[in-house]
Amino acid sequence: MFSIGSLSKATGCKVETIRYYEKIGLMPEPARSEGGQRRYHRHHLDRLQFIRHGRALGFTLDDIRELLDLSASHQHADSIARRHRDAVQERIRSLTALRNELDRMIEDCAHGHSGECRVIETLSDHGRCLGDHDH
Repeated sequence: MFSIGSLSKATGCKVETIRYYEKIGLMPEPARSEGGQRRYHRHHLDRLQFIRHGRALGFTLDDIRELLDLSASHQHADSIARRHRDAVQERIRSLTALRNELDRMIEDCAHGHSGECRVIETLSDHGRCLGDHDH
């Protein structure tokens, strides 16, 4: 059995976050001691680690809820992973375009010669950008 503090320490998850996950139904309500303190079992630890790992991989809380539901019913979760991968791929494309535009702006700045720096001009007029880098 774990207290909320020991569960927090074991998982690296803040106490407030654990309470939040309970409030929104991602974590099951724990048993309570006679004094009203939360008492967690190994399955709480496992579930919280699952949630934390999913969040570290960028899954939304809704995705994690769906994954937990699929896990409980022993169904495949590849469609959720594919959807998430596609969103990550789109973010990579967008960030790559953004990096390329920033590189171009820096290069156009003539390495510190203030009269030739076009960063401010480029930021003032989106039409000066070469590519689509909007999010």
